[in-house]
Amino acid sequence: METPAGTGLKLLLWILSHISISQAASPSSQKCDEALVTPLPHNAFTSSSVFTSGYAPGYAKLNKRGGAGGWSPLDSDHYQWLQVDLGSRKQVTAIATQGRYSSSDWTTRYRLLYSDTGRNWKPYHQDGNIWAFAGNSNTESVVRHDLQNPTVARYLRIIPLDWSEEGRIGLRFEIFGCPYWADVINFDGQGVISYRFKMKKMKILKDVIALKFKTSESEGVILHGEGQQGDYITLELRKGRLLLNQYGSILGHTSVTSGSLLDDHHWHSIVIERYRRNVNFTLDQHTQHFRTNGEFDHLDLDYELTFGGMPYSGKPVSGGRRNFKGCMESINYNGENITDLARRKKLDSSSFRNLTFSCVDTHTFPVFFNGTSFLQLPGRRDHNMVSVGFQFRTWNPTGLLLFSSLADGMLELALNDGKVTAHINVTQQKNMRVDIASGSGLNDGEWHDVRFLAKENFAMLTIDGDEASAVRTNSPVQITTGSTYHFGGYFLRTRASPVQRSFQGCMQLIQVDDQLADLTAVEQGRMGAFENVSLDMCAIIDRCMPNQCEHGGRCSQTWDGFTCTCDGTGYTGATCHTSVYEQSCEAYKHLGRSSDSYWIDPDGSGPLGPFKVICNMTEDKVWTTVVNDLATQTAVTGSSRERRTVLQLNYSASMEQVTAITNSAEHCEQHVAYACRMSRLLNTPDGTPYTWWVGRGNEKHFYWGGSVPGIQKCACGIERNCTDSKYYCNCDADQKQWDDSGLLVYKDHLPVSQVAVGDTNRPGSEAKLTVGPLRCYGDRSYWNAASFNTPSSYLHFSTFQGETSADISFYFKTSAPYGVFLENLGNTDFIRLELKSPTVVSFSFDVGNGPVELNVYSPTLLNDDQWHRVSAERNTKEAILQLDQKYKEVRPAPTQGHTRLELYSQLYVGAAGGQKGFLGCIRSLKMNGMALDLEERANVTPGVKPGCSGHCTSFGMYCRNGGKCVEKYNGYSCDCSTTAYDGPFCSKGQYAYAGTLVKYNLVPEVVAAASSLDEKSVIHNLPVETNLTHEDLTFSFSTSTSPSLLVYISSKTQDYMAVVLRQNGNIICSLKKEGFYCNSKEEPFWVPQRICRFHIQPLQTSNFRCLSVSSLLAETGYIDPVLIEKYNTPGFVGCLSRVQFNSIAPLKAALRSRGSAPVSHQGKLVESNCGASPLTIPPMSAATDPWHLDAVHFQQIFLLNYSFNSGECIFLAGIIAVVIFTILCTLVFLIRYMFRHKGTYHTNEAKGGESSESADAAIMGTEPNFTETIDESKKEWFI
Repeated sequence: METPAGTGLKLLLWILSHISISQAASPSSQKCDEALVTPLPHNAFTSSSVFTSGYAPGYAKLNKRGGAGGWSPLDSDHYQWLQVDLGSRKQVTAIATQGRYSSSDWTTRYRLLYSDTGRNWKPYHQDGNIWAFAGNSNTESVVRHDLQNPTVARYLRIIPLDWSEEGRIGLRFEIFGCPYWADVINFDGQGVISYRFKMKKMKILKDVIALKFKTSESEGVILHGEGQQGDYITLELRKGRLLLNQYGSILGHTSVTSGSLLDDHHWHSIVIERYRRNVNFTLDQHTQHFRTNGEFDHLDLDYELTFGGMPYSGKPVSGGRRNFKGCMESINYNGENITDLARRKKLDSSSFRNLTFSCVDTHTFPVFFNGTSFLQLPGRRDHNMVSVGFQFRTWNPTGLLLFSSLADGMLELALNDGKVTAHINVTQQKNMRVDIASGSGLNDGEWHDVRFLAKENFAMLTIDGDEASAVRTNSPVQITTGSTYHFGGYFLRTRASPVQRSFQGCMQLIQVDDQLADLTAVEQGRMGAFENVSLDMCAIIDRCMPNQCEHGGRCSQTWDGFTCTCDGTGYTGATCHTSVYEQSCEAYKHLGRSSDSYWIDPDGSGPLGPFKVICNMTEDKVWTTVVNDLATQTAVTGSSRERRTVLQLNYSASMEQVTAITNSAEHCEQHVAYACRMSRLLNTPDGTPYTWWVGRGNEKHFYWGGSVPGIQKCACGIERNCTDSKYYCNCDADQKQWDDSGLLVYKDHLPVSQVAVGDTNRPGSEAKLTVGPLRCYGDRSYWNAASFNTPSSYLHFSTFQGETSADISFYFKTSAPYGVFLENLGNTDFIRLELKSPTVVSFSFDVGNGPVELNVYSPTLLNDDQWHRVSAERNTKEAILQLDQKYKEVRPAPTQGHTRLELYSQLYVGAAGGQKGFLGCIRSLKMNGMALDLEERANVTPGVKPGCSGHCTSFGMYCRNGGKCVEKYNGYSCDCSTTAYDGPFCSKGQYAYAGTLVKYNLVPEVVAAASSLDEKSVIHNLPVETNLTHEDLTFSFSTSTSPSLLVYISSKTQDYMAVVLRQNGNIICSLKKEGFYCNSKEEPFWVPQRICRFHIQPLQTSNFRCLSVSSLLAETGYIDPVLIEKYNTPGFVGCLSRVQFNSIAPLKAALRSRGSAPVSHQGKLVESNCGASPLTIPPMSAATDPWHLDAVHFQQIFLLNYSFNSGECIFLAGIIAVVIFTILCTLVFLIRYMFRHKGTYHTNEAKGGESSESADAAIMGTEPNFTETIDESKKEWFI
């Protein structure tokens, strides 16, 4: 047994050993900022040229004054460079420059190249571009740049791009960094290194793999491990891209691709971190996070991993995969240094013929063409054969690869639509022309090999050495070569010129006349010529890797830029960043939409995709419904506590998407029902539940619908009305048949994802389960608002993270002329949105390229105290500012420069330092799809109040047909109680089926007293619905039959008012008053399924009223048998809706009152969507005709309805009768005269919504889609 002292000593040694290992493993933890150039000797510096010996590159050390005070080349042009050899590979973290001492010479802009060998240079990249550093503006000031992406190199080269206008190129510089060392292994494409586990058949939960590699091959296996059960992991190069494959467990295959152009023979770093099924895959500081497929967390690997290829003894075949050829360094697996173990011969490397621990570099001398460049090489003159070859890579589908002037014609090799075409034209001979093409999709950025051979009567073009791609022609042609070949461009104006003039891309391994071109001699000026080319460098960039097209957008590119295709993604914009859908059903409602299925995107530009829900727009709430796939009353048998039957529910949206709905909703509910036959549910009061359900977060819950969390009861247990009072659920009484149902309303637990049933295994026991859809109302983020009451008040939030793409959206309303909406600052970067004037909204930002400002101008004032919507977006392609979804400004981003927005301060909403504060309201503020809780922050911030009133000023226009806007804390609603309309916007009519009679008693409370009171006292006691001076009757109808009675208003006397449709299809309004008949002039309706709407206003006169007070107070209504017999046979067949008499809506009252209004009906009365198709209902028989005279009627409005009217026709009848008692002979004349000229029928066309008296006219003006559901054969008639 060890002593405590011995145990403590061992523990101390263990800690110290791990500290030393940690320090040794992470030398980069020390500051890497040493001056690397100052200690170097003069011979470590070289340059393209030197002005004089005093300007030698060895004098170009920072702050030194030796020689002429710095380096200057002989000529100040774009072919100059200054190079330094650091002696060994170093980690480079920063660069600083000065001008030449005491002169007018300095460099204002430059590029930095680096290399391990002094050949095959690579330009420094930053923000997805070949980076150009800002230099100096005088001779003495030092300008330093810390590298965003530190690099490792031995050789560095500075390329001046711009310089002093007053002098010439002048430069002193310093490189900062620290020493770098790593074990390197050279892989020859044959050998592999095997690492064997200490325990065989390991089930691995955690892996950390790190290494660096460089190669000029596009294919090769870097790492492979495989188990006897079929699990494996493979990391390989495929077409210059990294492919990570992992297979484990059932259905566990995962494949992820990263990077491109990795065959550039430069170092690339890889880190793979896997814990269970979560993986971080990092390539050159770009990390992908993903979760592997499968059901289990471990990898059941065999006893070894191989680096550099597939194992020779492995059971599965490699599938034609190549082993890796190139160099690897710093290989680490779970803390083990593989390269060090291989050096010390601790690993199996027997497959190597000659294992070396230094990198063998292959050099191909690439040439980079920028679209204004060419490379001219000599060839054999007056020869009868052309033989050329080269490799190229590009992103452009077109370009000139090669041009040569023949002795009597021309030769052109070009790229056209991704194919290589060869064109030979001999001008001095007729029909001497050759055109051949080969390959496809060759503008994919990969290296492609081209071989072209032409001689007498023969030409052949071969792509990538593939014999199948070889295209031959035996056209008669005689070739005599010229003396030069132009690669990548031809700009001379000669008689024979190519169609394509330039090329953007790289070439290497150029052969002319079967000889490899000596490009080093070309660089030194000993042969050939060139212009604007970059020798020994390929500056190709993959702008689609990483893919900057978001949300699954497809990226395509040319040499200079990329474009995103967003079709089918649900997003739009230059980078597919902005959702095309609204965030919720609430947002759709306030765009004036009605109930329907809609796509919503709760997090906007966030990671959640759009999904479809059902939106139900009611008068006071907007319900969002997400359905599941569990059938109603799903039967469950044979389950027990030990072996429960688990029912899985799948919804029409993912759990993350549903969670976004519940998080923002005010209320959610889900109906559950358990119908039981000898099947206990929760086993109350004290037992272990037989059945439970799983909600959000995969937590089990032991309460049922109607109860709340923590209380193991059903609804009857809460309400204390269970069938057996000893139990808290009906089903727990274990009787033969019962049920428990209710609503689950604790939204943090919803939706229900599983139900486990556990008591249906006894004889005769059974359960039937129903789980309804998830229903939520309200959108807290949509109405989340704050009121800023003082210019100095503001809210602050954490720093906005929007480095490469940022979007901001919100609503505001104010009466102030200006103010800052929000601002976030960095060191120099910033982002700001403000109201600059009463008509201008501004969006400004700086990502390091200088301030950018976008302004949108409104034709109307923005400080009108109404809501206005602002949305702004910035990405690597463009910046956009939009106001009220109408006015927009778009600004393209610069093709070169900074792209990352780096912010450090807090986000300020409502004000900014030293800026004009905002006075007013801001609501629904979202930044990159995340809603900011303004109300929560406003509750604890002086000068800011949560919420904002006055929504009706902006949204009241949506309340139609006389509906009143009612202000709510979170939004508004439309009060339709005084209209004939229904629905969230008072735009929905009421409909019923044929054979229905609706009766409305106009004045029931005073009918009984009519006989005992005089007229004046009755008038005094009339309700407000009774109008003594005029009547308004408005309704809509559609029919294809005639004649029919549409509306009939009766009285106790023989007076009545009716609207009838005659046999000939014309309409009349008939009124009878104390023996006088008033008929309007006939208006044509033209029966075949036409659509009309009526608005009747009998005119007021002091001498004549068509309906008197006494007629309205009659207890029993008189029915004119002649009128009924004439116009109601066989009865009305059609649609009658939206009926309003004065302020009474009888049809609406019949459908909505539930017995509270003085209305009754005969026959079937349900809402129906009619009028969208021709009517096919046969005429009614006398037995079913509600107008049959055997019926007893009171003073009522009679409506007969069948189908829906979606069109409009306005019928305005005014009858004015003036009776003047005078001489008997003139009395007859005057009466005849008045009936001719005063008894007219007035019609008005709809003017929009100007008259608040006319609900229908308002509909005509505000509902452009009012006739959407009407058959195309129907027409509107205004009467």
